[in-house]
Order: sequence, then structure tokens, then C-alpha cells
Amino acid sequence: MEALDALLNRVSVPRLVEPAPDAAQRDLLFRAALRAPDHGQLRPWRFLTVEGQARERMGELFAEALQVADAHAAPEALNKARGMPLRAPLLVVVIARVQAHPKVPASEQVIAAGCAAHGMLLAAHAQGVGAVWRTGDMAYNAHVAKGLGLAADEQIIAYLYLGTPERELRRAPEIRVEDFVRAWEG
Repeated sequence: MEALDALLNRVSVPRLVEPAPDAAQRDLLFRAALRAPDHGQLRPWRFLTVEGQARERMGELFAEALQVADAHAAPEALNKARGMPLRAPLLVVVIARVQAHPKVPASEQVIAAGCAAHGMLLAAHAQGVGAVWRTGDMAYNAHVAKGLGLAADEQIIAYLYLGTPERELRRAPEIRVEDFVRAWEG
């Protein structure tokens, strides 16, 4: 697949089934992520893969986090939290690892990690792998961060859900460029 095709036609694929990307596909996903723009070559990212029974353990971590935040959480909400990681055969947790640097502010490092996540999405699309970027409360929850082993200088940027599309991909919507671009004339 040509780069422009991937850039112009990638869509989120929320309904994912087995199989997960194989070893060769994963290698390309991570190699694409590592090509993200990176001022200072800090490589301010790392990745966790979650699959198999680890998805169930992550669901339990999500349910615990919900209970910590709300001791009276409804059973339905706890079950929903438990089921979140089961929506795809593979999850990749994209983590920004912000480092003190005199010329590269924290915001640039977080953006670089986001670019790494986007590179993975494009590489997934190019290989016919379904993918969707999710965040939500569990991406910003201190209990989850601790449970996943994040350090104080790290934050979750994305949960990338990856697998085989359950159905045919939807078509990327047409977006008018002129609605978003203006010339600045000083």
C-alpha cells in the first residue's frame, strides 16, 4: 500500500476479532512507531502489549480502578470495565516517557509519543490489520498507571486495539481542506 493511500484512507475499526497481528506484522507496527518525529532523539515512548489472559487481568485492573474512584460503582459499570480489554485480541498501551531536557519540552515529547501511536495505526491499516485508538478514563487513572507499572514521568497516550476487522471497513469521510486551512497575511 502506498503511503498516501494509508494516510488518506485509514479509518478506525472498532469491531475486531481473532486473529491478532502476527509476529511479522507486529514488527512492522513497532518499526513504524519508532520512526515518529523525535526532537533530540529522546525516544520518549514505550509500549506494552496485552493479549490472551492478560486482557482479563487488565479488565480486573480497570474494574479495581473504577471501584477506587467510586466505591458505589454499579455492577454493570464494573462488568463494562472488565470487558473493555476483551474488545480486541491485542492491545498496545502507548506510553509517553517524558525526560528532562533543556531544549525539548514535555509537550513535544508527549506529541512525539502520539505520533508513534499514529504511525502504528497507519502501519496496521497498510497491512490490513484493524485498529482503533482508545483513551477514556482508564488512560488517565492513577490506579491503572500504577498497575501497569508506569513511572512518575510516564503517561498513557493510547490504548491501541488491534485485530482482524469483523466487517468490511467503512469508507473514510470526505473532509473539505478549505474548512481548516487559511493563509496568514500578517
